[in-house]
Amino acid sequence: MNTWLQLFLYFGILLLLVKPLGVYMAKVYQGERLVSMNSTHRFLDPVLGPVERFLYRLSGIDPQTEMTWKTYAIAMLVFNISGVIAVYLLQRLQGFLPLNPQGLDAVSPDSAWNTAVSFASNTNWQGYGGETTMSYLTQMLGMTVQNFVSAATGMAVMVALIRGIVRHTSKEIGNFWVDMTRSVLYILLPLSLVLALALVSQGVVQTFSEYKSVTSLQTGE
Repeated sequence: MNTWLQLFLYFGILLLLVKPLGVYMAKVYQGERLVSMNSTHRFLDPVLGPVERFLYRLSGIDPQTEMTWKTYAIAMLVFNISGVIAVYLLQRLQGFLPLNPQGLDAVSPDSAWNTAVSFASNTNWQGYGGETTMSYLTQMLGMTVQNFVSAATGMAVMVALIRGIVRHTSKEIGNFWVDMTRSVLYILLPLSLVLALALVSQGVVQTFSEYKSVTSLQTGE
């Protein structure tokens, strides 16, 4: 496909999604009931609402309690530093962990640290060959989870900044844990589900089996 046509389609789709997706995200972060266009049917809340409330109960979070900017920042930093440590250890210990049918050894300390910091900061820079370096467990529990929570962290900080500008007389800017949870549950997961179905429809395969050697057929030059 022509490069200019790709850019045109990309920006065209982006512009079409600005209004509906922006309104939807605003309702998510304001904690409003999500309704369809005709406002007669709750959209996603019947399914995801109980999950959201269960996560709050499990974590001991009061969604009605808001934070000052300092508390919000500390919560964000603690969560992301914990993520860096978890992803680093996962890579270093993958040789002893399950879902590693290829028997891949531990990732080297420098590469493991670089990857952990990169994915926790939502840079997602891959300085390694995924199929020859990371086990299935490391890629799912480490890289994939960080693809969600690191993006959700950035979205939460963006929303907190907006609240700080709008609420110029208030010291509270929301709750980090609530903002991050809603980012993942109501925005990132539904979008990823749609894209996953699109990939499956094109024959993309997911398996926990050992790697297979496939001889491809190549026609003329």
